[in-house]
Amino acid sequence: MLDIIASAVVGLLVGSFANVVIHRVPANKSIVRPGSKCPSCGTAIAPRDNIPVVSWLLLRGRCRHCSARISVRYPAVELTTAGLFALTAWRLERGTDLIAYLPLVWVLVVLSSIDIEHKLLPNRIVLPAVAAMIVLLAVAAALGPGWGTWVRALAGGAASFAGFLALVLIAPRGMGMGDVKLAGLLGLALGYVGWANVFVGFFVAFLAGSVGGLALVAARRAGMKAEIPFGPYLALGTLVGVLWGEALRRVWLGS
Repeated sequence: MLDIIASAVVGLLVGSFANVVIHRVPANKSIVRPGSKCPSCGTAIAPRDNIPVVSWLLLRGRCRHCSARISVRYPAVELTTAGLFALTAWRLERGTDLIAYLPLVWVLVVLSSIDIEHKLLPNRIVLPAVAAMIVLLAVAAALGPGWGTWVRALAGGAASFAGFLALVLIAPRGMGMGDVKLAGLLGLALGYVGWANVFVGFFVAFLAGSVGGLALVAARRAGMKAEIPFGPYLALGTLVGVLWGEALRRVWLGS
């Protein structure tokens, strides 16, 4: 229970930084400098006004200085990250695996938010995340199940990248190279826990993407030829594949 609570608290804290990345990376701005400031009046945000969720509630969603509205996205991202961190800590059998999977969850929240708003999966995030995931999974494997799982993760990442690249070459209007690179990252995470999880993760992603796309068309918010971001569906499928993949496999096979 303590690891779940601790993970949720960490999720709140890094969720606040996720908002910085979501706002600045698409605009090609530094995520380090300058410090956080109100986008309306430019006043630097004091530490007391930068407490995740709490500050937004106390300020009633407005800047202390100019009373401009602060988007509900900020507490939503923080709460989502905290909830997913807690869920991941609850579902993973080995605590050492959190070394790799909590950072992955953070990246998925950031990329999903950017993709929804900008239809973009920035290389500035995806490529370093791939390198970091390879290293972190190696550490997790060394502390837990052994090097065989790490080798399987590498194979899962390579196979996923190659599979999505083939899809893009066959049907280039279906998805972009950002999805291909993201698939390589997600294949690492899914392959680490098992080949069945790779199948479950991407099956759920395509199923959810199909249902979501049809729902948007039915609601007349998108046409049949509209570009619908696939990153959030890949993120959803990966979380399902990692956290419930084995259980779903048993249900499907009736064993």
